[in-house]
Amino acid sequence: MARSQRKYDHEYKVQAVKLARKIGGAKAAKELGVPEGTIHTWLKVASSGGMDIGEGSHTPESAMSLAEELAMLSKKVKDQDLADAMREINAEDTCNDTYGRIRMYQALQLKQPEGVHIPSERTVYRVMEEIGLSHRPKRKPNGITKADKEARKSDDLVKRDFTADQPLTKCVTDITEIKAKDGKLYVSGIFDCFDSAVLGLAMETNMKATLCQHTVENAYMAYPEIRGTILHSDRGTQYTSELYRTTLAKYGIVQSMNSAGGRCHDNAKCESMWARLKSELLHDRVNTEDLTVEELKVMIWRYFISYWNNRRICTANVVLPPMIKRQRYYDSLQLAA
Repeated sequence: MARSQRKYDHEYKVQAVKLARKIGGAKAAKELGVPEGTIHTWLKVASSGGMDIGEGSHTPESAMSLAEELAMLSKKVKDQDLADAMREINAEDTCNDTYGRIRMYQALQLKQPEGVHIPSERTVYRVMEEIGLSHRPKRKPNGITKADKEARKSDDLVKRDFTADQPLTKCVTDITEIKAKDGKLYVSGIFDCFDSAVLGLAMETNMKATLCQHTVENAYMAYPEIRGTILHSDRGTQYTSELYRTTLAKYGIVQSMNSAGGRCHDNAKCESMWARLKSELLHDRVNTEDLTVEELKVMIWRYFISYWNNRRICTANVVLPPMIKRQRYYDSLQLAA
């Protein structure tokens, strides 16, 4: 059955003509959802005197009210495209619902959705609030490694400078604890200061030195070029152990440790990574004590190796996910060669 043609009352035509004269026929047609040819027909009729745009069925006050309604309608049409684009970004990955206005704005700039005008960050925030997209609060993580005051220490080669100009030159490592239904899971990671990429990951039910050994081995297996990098940690017994030092020496990795009497800020990079893991993947989303250790392993591995490395918007990388920033770095070297 053919769709019946939409009909417009006189006042609608009057206000549409006024809007078209103000912003242009094509733009008015798009904002009102009216065919552009129809708008131009009304403009011609009004110009020839066939439509008295000063004699609508309303008084000037009510006519102004209708004009405001049309303006509001046009605004909603524009915001609808933006809202749809943000909903799509939010639905791409489970953890994207933790995007606040800054990362949502950056995601829009990176993706450049077709036909969507990217407004100011403030407008992005307003529309996010209107459609119910809001990020979850973060919780402060607690460090769990304990220092061995008697063990031999390494120098602090990082000195709270967690930046790097190229990949695999400066990295940080740490351990975090997550409670599970059948025990505790200890997660150890190595993060690259260049792009925040997760280079090595190990998860076990104890936090002995072997956990850190396996993390280094996994990182070296994935990135043999890690040889020669500086790897910074706190002064926990795992990192001062002979097993860990021997592992670093085997792979040619240079050890760095928090300064004597150092505080949590001496390894703030790792603390930040764990905070994001817990706020985006775990807190307020699942009760980890309802999940087994093996179930948590799957979730955390997918979060870091799949989502974090390849798709998560990283503000420190000027919007880019870690592996995209890394690839662009290597591409630039080839172009310069």
